[in-house]
Amino acid sequence: MLSIPRSFVARLSGPLALSVVLLSCAPQKPLTAELQPHSLHALNLEETVSQRDELMLAYSLASYDAQGKPVGVVNGGWGVETVRRGQRLDLAATGSAGSGAPGKGPAQPIRLALPRNGRLVASLVLIEVDDYNRANQFLDQIRRVHNVVAGPAAFLLTATEVLTPLKYVAAGLAASGIGLKLVDQFDDDDLLGQSSADLREADLRAKKQRFVRIPATFKGQNLRDVFDYQLEYDILLRTAQIRPARQ
Repeated sequence: MLSIPRSFVARLSGPLALSVVLLSCAPQKPLTAELQPHSLHALNLEETVSQRDELMLAYSLASYDAQGKPVGVVNGGWGVETVRRGQRLDLAATGSAGSGAPGKGPAQPIRLALPRNGRLVASLVLIEVDDYNRANQFLDQIRRVHNVVAGPAAFLLTATEVLTPLKYVAAGLAASGIGLKLVDQFDDDDLLGQSSADLREADLRAKKQRFVRIPATFKGQNLRDVFDYQLEYDILLRTAQIRPARQ
């Protein structure tokens, strides 16, 4: 906190003195976090016969207060997008670089307030789609609740639970009223990768960190098919209060 000498304040009078005192006592502005999927590079595909994969993303932000109690969760989704080997997708833009083909539109960011002395969990899963129609129906449900904050009464995960990113995303979607469970919709073969980042408000303020780019490499094998994807997503912190709709 800024310390103002009493002798200096004593020499001021009227509104100016009041403004100096109020400035010295002003609390820190709350932070709002934004998750933006940035890029996806298909180094190798799961479907080597067809030479293309059909992909979707599901992602979430979940916040907890200083006592570890859940505060809120927001969800987002992107896809279904057909990709080929070597293709690099700019997820924040309207098209896919290097392919000459238009994408399904940008992956829309999601935003959530970061509680004072609390923490934020950003989670993302990459899924290879077998049933195109079912996946699109599922994404339509996600889009209806995109960036809508579900409150703590619906989001029942505590900060002490050790969860995979997939379970974080699934719990966030369930809290937003989507009846279909993500873990029931896709089997282990469909899940290409999952990533999660745990950010603490006190650490971010101490480092004065306002931007975090998170790389994730998803490698694996399904039968004889070996896939390799490189994903990047961004966490941007703002002091301006952005208010998503609440559920």
